Amino acid sequence: MIPYSQDLVFAKLSDLTNLSVIKDRINDPMFETAVAGKVPQDKLEQIKERVQNMTFDRDSVTTTVPPLGELSLRIIEREEPKCIKFEAVNSPIPANLWIQLLPVTETQCKMKLTIRAELNMFIKAMVSKPLKEGVEKLADMLAMIPYGA
Repeated sequence: MIPYSQDLVFAKLSDLTNLSVIKDRINDPMFETAVAGKVPQDKLEQIKERVQNMTFDRDSVTTTVPPLGELSLRIIEREEPKCIKFEAVNSPIPANLWIQLLPVTETQCKMKLTIRAELNMFIKAMVSKPLKEGVEKLADMLAMIPYGA
C-alpha cells in the first residue's frame, strides 16, 4: 500500500529522474532506523554503495554491478496510470519487471511488482529466493518514496 494517489505514483515512477531522491533518502539516518533489524549492516552498506553509483534519466536507471559491469533497467512501455514495464539491459539473464498500480481510494493505491527472468532449472533453484527477496525489498523502497513532494 502506498499513501498517495495512483496518478501521483505513476507520474513519479514513469520518469526515472524522479527516483534520484533515493540517493538522498538512503543516507538519511531515518532510513537506517526504518530498516534496522530487517537488513544486516553489511548488506545495508552494499546497498548504499550501489545506490550511490546509480545514474538516472527519464527512461532508465543504471548501476555498476561487479563483476558484471554496467546494468540498466529501461522503461519499454508506459500504460498511464496503471503500469510501467521495464527491460534489463546488459544483463546476463534476460529479464523484465512490471510495476502495476491499482487505485484504492483517491489518496491511496496498491503497488504490485512482477519480475520475469529466463532462468534454466539449475539457476532458478539457486536464485529464486534471493530474487523474490530483492523484489520485495524494491517494493518496500518504492513504497517509502515521498510521491507528493
